[in-house]
Amino acid sequence: DTEGLLRIKEENQKHYRRAQRHQEKKEKIQKHNRKLGDLVEKKTYELKTQYEHLANLRRSHILELTSVIFPIEEVKTSMRDPADVSSESDNAMTSSTVSKLAEARRTTYLSGRWVCDDHNGDTSISITGPWIILPNNGDYSAYYSWVEEKKTTQGPDMEHNNPAHTISAALCYATQLVNTLSLILDVNLPKKLCNRQVKTQQGHHEFCGENLSRHRFTRAVKKLNANILHLCFSQHVNLDLLHPLHTLRNLMYLVSPDTENLGR
Repeated sequence: DTEGLLRIKEENQKHYRRAQRHQEKKEKIQKHNRKLGDLVEKKTYELKTQYEHLANLRRSHILELTSVIFPIEEVKTSMRDPADVSSESDNAMTSSTVSKLAEARRTTYLSGRWVCDDHNGDTSISITGPWIILPNNGDYSAYYSWVEEKKTTQGPDMEHNNPAHTISAALCYATQLVNTLSLILDVNLPKKLCNRQVKTQQGHHEFCGENLSRHRFTRAVKKLNANILHLCFSQHVNLDLLHPLHTLRNLMYLVSPDTENLGR
């Protein structure tokens, strides 16, 4: 029993010494973890600083791009509303008739349904210059109406002074701007839109080089609007400002200097 007790004591001492080594090893690991934690915290702060610096660079590039090459502005139209003229000439017009006309002017028939237009149709959005504009309410039916009319009517007047060329040019520039913004912001776009006028495997530029059918035109516009909204979501643009049909107005809100998270 005495010999057995001695053996047990020796084993206990071995276990104790081993426990001491384990404790020292544990303390070393904890110290190493604390050093790593401090290093991770330092690197995280440096990364956050770099992200902020990168965001400022992106922001400055975008503001320079949209001020020098792709300025987007709201354009007030100077046309007088026919309803206003008729109301001035007809003093006997009732207030109910005036209110109904005002309500009619605030709505637009778009893609088979009536859409409320808060801007009353008196504004347009321009890109690269005041002469290249898009309707504020997103109604681009003038393009395919002109294409369909051109198929049946031939003449020199069909090639000049029509809104189809303006709409096509504006959408072309908007596509190029969106593709450039996606590169600067490092955001992958959900829809692929070509902004080159050379012929590719997918065909010509989506909005230039040929007269698109109504189906292809509306499909390309939907893809462009989807890409613009995706960029707006990625930069945390205020959702209350966005409308799925307002192509250039959404772009204008995206690249506005007031967009706090632009470049994130």
